[in-house]
Amino acid sequence: MSQHAHEEGHDHAGHGHGGHHGHAHPKVTDEGRIGWAFVIIIAFMAIEVAGGLMSGSLALLADAGHMVSDAAALGMSWAAIRVGKRPADSGQSYGYKRLEVLVAFVNGCALFVVAGWIVFEAARRIASPVHVLGGTMLAVAIAGLLANIVAFLVLNGGNRANLNMRSAWLHVLGDLLGFVVTIIAAGVILETGWSPIDPLLSVFVALMILRSAYGVVKESAHILLEGTPTHLSADLMRSDLLAAIPSVEDVHHIHIWSLTSEQPMVTLHARCAGGADAGQIMTAINQRLREKFGVVHATIQIDPAGDCVEPHC
Repeated sequence: MSQHAHEEGHDHAGHGHGGHHGHAHPKVTDEGRIGWAFVIIIAFMAIEVAGGLMSGSLALLADAGHMVSDAAALGMSWAAIRVGKRPADSGQSYGYKRLEVLVAFVNGCALFVVAGWIVFEAARRIASPVHVLGGTMLAVAIAGLLANIVAFLVLNGGNRANLNMRSAWLHVLGDLLGFVVTIIAAGVILETGWSPIDPLLSVFVALMILRSAYGVVKESAHILLEGTPTHLSADLMRSDLLAAIPSVEDVHHIHIWSLTSEQPMVTLHARCAGGADAGQIMTAINQRLREKFGVVHATIQIDPAGDCVEPHC
């Protein structure tokens, strides 16, 4: 008769993704960091919109649009961490932590939309140039750079192994780079009067945003689709368990996925040798998964000697 071992994995000491941080304290810290960054971004966003309209700068308006998405992204990230603290219940047996991954995916997709709008508007501006007030543009850009440096430093101390935290960090980093580019564009306009530099550099910012967004969307989608974490391999896990635990004759039906970017999970079947103790084998497999692979949540089914399930016969 089969036996099951289900280790809930609340002890994260052996976690392979920054287990030394702990998981209670960084969540509170990250929540506070995102909250402060949200306040900073909202406070400056209105100033930037006004400055962009007054100066006629696409770079400023483009970054203001990016900051709107930043504010929404930071707000969703903060809410996801907040809701993610709720304990598991009958409706959500794994809890609510995966909401952070969903928010990271939405934030990444929003960055694609923002970048597309910037490119579209830049093409329109290049075809029909608009007069830009370089002085106003420069003043607002410098103020925005300072505000985003503060927000960036606040978020930079957070746990970027957390995909939700990283997506929030990338939003603010994109803004910071956008202001650097805007300052360069304003300097060129003031010195030469060549206004096309504004939309051209805006396209450069859009490309940087797309590059960052692609990584977040790809990783979050992989988790949402129950993909195998990139640092783990079912074949390697099987070989290691067979070599490390002599009383295990076969390991099969291995499934590896992640609840969040920091919480890998495993289910597997193991066939034991004749006379082996199933309880000891389950304990040994759990210990090996924790120590070697950083997996602290595993569901293991022990098949008695002689049990054979196709195609493993």
